[in-house]
Amino acid sequence: MNMDFNLFMNDVVRQARQEIVAAGYSELKTPEEVEETLEKKGTTLVMINSVCGCAGGIARPAAAHAVHYDRRPDQLVTVFAGQDKEATAKARNYFTGYPPSSPSFALLKDGQILTMVERHEIEGHDPAAVVAKLQKAFDRYCEEV
Repeated sequence: MNMDFNLFMNDVVRQARQEIVAAGYSELKTPEEVEETLEKKGTTLVMINSVCGCAGGIARPAAAHAVHYDRRPDQLVTVFAGQDKEATAKARNYFTGYPPSSPSFALLKDGQILTMVERHEIEGHDPAAVVAKLQKAFDRYCEEV
């Protein structure tokens, strides 16, 4: 790969990280951070971030808007597929019954998977449809804030 491409990708990754953190999500960059966070009591939404177009155009905007709601998870966290590989692999260990998918969202309670919004439910859809899917899961599993 040439130097210009690497610099471009570094910028894309930096922007993708900044967008999700600005939306209120905490980055989990190590397997230890993942385990410590996902084992906490309560509900946790994990956004599996990536550099693909559907992450930037659909998933991250949906992640930002879905949490402005009367019910939401206790914790909002993110792992970055393709970047923080060990942390992402550790998070995926919690998503029993679901194949690896990025971008995607996993909703857990007390470390147990409740539901996921997988890539095929994101790619080709608009952010509002993904927000609706997330908020439906919040209605079912999360407490009012």
